[in-house]
Amino acid sequence: MIRAVRRPALAVALAAVGATALAACTTAPAPARSQGPAGHVDPATRPDLRAFYGQKLKWTACGDLQCADLTVPMDYAHPANGRTFVLPVARAVTTGTAARIGSVIVNPGGPGGSGVQSLLEEGMAESFTPKVRARFDVVSFDPRGVGGSSPALTCGKNEEPTDAATGPTSDGTTPEKNAPEKNAAEEPAPEETAAAATDPFFPRSETERADVLAEAKREADACAKASTGILRHVGTEDVARDMDVLRAALGESRVTYLGWSYGTSLGTAYAEQFPRRVRAMVLDGAVDPALDWSQRAVSQGLGFRRAVDDYIASCAEVAGDSCPGSTPEEIRTLIEGLFRKTARDPLPVDGDEYGADASTLLDALVLSMYTPEAQWKDLSEALADAGRGDGTKLARLAGAEDPAPAADEDAESGATTDGPGDADEPGTEPPADNSDAALQAVNCFDVPHPRDAEAYWKALARADEAAGRYGTSTVTAALTCKDWPTTTRKPHRVNAPGIPPVLVVGTTGDAATPYEEAASLASQFPGGALLTYEGFGHTAYGRSNSCVTRHVDGYLIDLRTVPAGTTC
Repeated sequence: MIRAVRRPALAVALAAVGATALAACTTAPAPARSQGPAGHVDPATRPDLRAFYGQKLKWTACGDLQCADLTVPMDYAHPANGRTFVLPVARAVTTGTAARIGSVIVNPGGPGGSGVQSLLEEGMAESFTPKVRARFDVVSFDPRGVGGSSPALTCGKNEEPTDAATGPTSDGTTPEKNAPEKNAAEEPAPEETAAAATDPFFPRSETERADVLAEAKREADACAKASTGILRHVGTEDVARDMDVLRAALGESRVTYLGWSYGTSLGTAYAEQFPRRVRAMVLDGAVDPALDWSQRAVSQGLGFRRAVDDYIASCAEVAGDSCPGSTPEEIRTLIEGLFRKTARDPLPVDGDEYGADASTLLDALVLSMYTPEAQWKDLSEALADAGRGDGTKLARLAGAEDPAPAADEDAESGATTDGPGDADEPGTEPPADNSDAALQAVNCFDVPHPRDAEAYWKALARADEAAGRYGTSTVTAALTCKDWPTTTRKPHRVNAPGIPPVLVVGTTGDAATPYEEAASLASQFPGGALLTYEGFGHTAYGRSNSCVTRHVDGYLIDLRTVPAGTTC
């Protein structure tokens, strides 16, 4: 699986995200005019949601920002049962109060990305220009189950992996760390049968498939046990409902929103439920809700394969003298040789008994495709070191680190009983990182996955033909979703009648959210506009060029539409 997040993340996982439907139960005797598609009741008018929609945020200082807590029902179908999520909220107050338009709500990506930490620690507000900062408060929040949310998702303490690609082998032994005696790029290719037997991304034999199924079930069971009671309540559609409660708590009649990557799925889910509550919506690095799980695996796998090809072809232009080869052919030969080598014998890594295996190499390559201008130099140095037999830098790029501390008991209990406005004042210590657990939970819940293993084996062949290891790895990782709670809603085209023009931004060299998905999403919104950025990397606004900035700023501030066919 591969994560669709604006910035590089700790894990590699498929961004299989999409809107889900949860029918609203109401005791309202006479529903008000719907803010969503026909037949939907306006949640803000429901008596059983009045306390949530009527809450006032209590802002306190947190560094240079302001922080508060927002309380939302765990189950919107039964909001009076006392079970809630308390969500951290943070804002960077506008620099020009006299010309203030309102708040722009932002999601940095994921699923599993903490909006609060993106503002506090990563300076997400600085992605906006002074012109936008002078007109808007920049607001973000931790989605239900994520980061500082209470309760928060957890999959329990990390355990040693059990497949041959990532540590102990299926018979319980651990691969020895033998430093290569010569450059991996010069290693001769093994026989085809040997290559098939050591391919960690395409299980072919019954034994290999049984191993990956057992590992996937172990992971699913661990998450279900540790997060009992909340797994069915962390889907993107409910997060969108939370965002509407936040809109009301901010005192906004309509939402101005910018979502990067997975944030485009959140924006789409909000647009479908509350189309007439949208003032402006920018979706940058789009996820197409019309794709099913296997189509997304192929789409994203193909995106990463093309991005690695771009790195090989353009390394000298971006990374200069750091490139691990003097020609594209040399770089490709090095990478392919490393895959063969690490599939058999992990490279030694300082301070790590398992070393850097083929999965480490794949993770390092994939995660380095998000921001080439900042990452391709480091990737080049890591590949050069790996060619000389040292996997330490590869492991660092792959996000290898000590397991995060276990979540506290409150997070594992599955519920809170706090009512709106009763939460404690926000603390100053950042919460434990549970992005991997949240990533898995949301991905698996949002998009239905088959229960029959045979469907995954068939998808493997299609993914291998389209995208090689970058496709097959997404399919095998999706096996965890086989035994996971999931929505019953199917992939679909956007249904948001009455929404004002939405601006979708697509980057031609985006691996995590391929450009084709941006073009598709823009076409699904009535009056949707597509802004194309010709370049490498994941997403565009805040990291590309002045052309993209000018068009997005003009849309956010003045609601200026972007002409069809605009390319930056």
